[in-house]
Amino acid sequence: MRKIALLLCIMLSGAILFAQNISEQLFNLPHVIFKKIETPLNYEAAYELKIKQALDHENPEKGYFYQRAYLSHTGFDKPIVMVTNGYSKTKNTITEPAELLGANQINIEHRYFGESIPDSIDYQYLNLEQVAGDLHYINQIFREIYSGKWISTGISKGGQTTIFYRYAFPKDVDVSIPYVAPSTEGLEDKRIYTFLDTVGSEQCRNQLKMVQKRLLTEREKVLKLMKWYTYGAKLNFSYLTFEEAFEYTVLEYPFSFWQWGSDCASIPSKEASIEDILYHFVSISGIDFFADQGMTDYASHYYQAGSQMGYYGYDISEFKNLLTALPNNKNPSAVFMPNKMQVDFDNSSMVKMQKWLKSNGNKIIYINGNDDTWSVTSERPVKGIDALWFFLRGKDHRAARIKNMTTKERELMIHALERWLDIEIE
Repeated sequence: MRKIALLLCIMLSGAILFAQNISEQLFNLPHVIFKKIETPLNYEAAYELKIKQALDHENPEKGYFYQRAYLSHTGFDKPIVMVTNGYSKTKNTITEPAELLGANQINIEHRYFGESIPDSIDYQYLNLEQVAGDLHYINQIFREIYSGKWISTGISKGGQTTIFYRYAFPKDVDVSIPYVAPSTEGLEDKRIYTFLDTVGSEQCRNQLKMVQKRLLTEREKVLKLMKWYTYGAKLNFSYLTFEEAFEYTVLEYPFSFWQWGSDCASIPSKEASIEDILYHFVSISGIDFFADQGMTDYASHYYQAGSQMGYYGYDISEFKNLLTALPNNKNPSAVFMPNKMQVDFDNSSMVKMQKWLKSNGNKIIYINGNDDTWSVTSERPVKGIDALWFFLRGKDHRAARIKNMTTKERELMIHALERWLDIEIE
């Protein structure tokens, strides 16, 4: 018993010392504030970080802000996964690549989201180049601690960030794994219209249009019901009027239907009551997305989409005579600029990145869902490039994950990672 007790004491002391060592390493990093948080399973220690970042990486004297991140530590010589979130990040979660590789992980909140916001928001410093600069700075200071291979990963807008970061600083990471990442062509990417006109069966697409037309045709009754719904949800409408928000929600419906993997069998028949139609509709396309709080929560996202990254619009060709709140002479944009500011759209950085990928985009694993609306805008296979492109059959924006790959797809991915990282994956 004494030997067992002694062994336990040694093990406990070792674990404490291990945790102290990473704490000491963090203490020695410049401009990093940290606090201990709950440790994820299979990790040694975890911390919430506040990292001092320059507003303008080319001109640090312009000011600074603190960027939130979460570090999960398992070993100084283990790989490290950088998670490039596209929005706010309010808690520490471990990603598939980190689990797969038994890697350390630093999960990084995006500039101008959540708590990673300067005292005064100046949108001129919210651009792809500055975001990549944030990630590069984090990469460089944490190389003082970690000696293993580096992998970056992100989902959706975070996946876009992963790709642009790789373009901007190609030597920072060894492998990039963007999930369901759009690579848009312009402010109104018309490939979206082609996708919505061809995805699924013709019967299903016609059912979606039936729902839209029923809602717009019977708007008087629908609006009364929707008004009560918004009261209960405590939604306010000043950026858009209530009727504008309603029409946007109707136009958004097919996009959301396919993005989030809804079932065609769930669509009510044309004989269904408007109440049944509406009950189905609000489970797919939420008017809260177009209420004031949604505009506030996604203000930085819309700015990036409308200034550099590009986005999508709504094809109204079949609904022109049914729209009364929105203009019916052009396709409405899905971009809602903060405070309705006027900003010139310039996607030259995106174009340069897309061109670079065609000749330099090696060691990237693109994971997409074939039924996801955004999949039509994703990067496509390029002959001669050492990368992988997965379009998981029947998967949507949420389901396009490594855990849902076929055995063959997973084996192909594992083989590539082992070759690129020079490691064995169990």
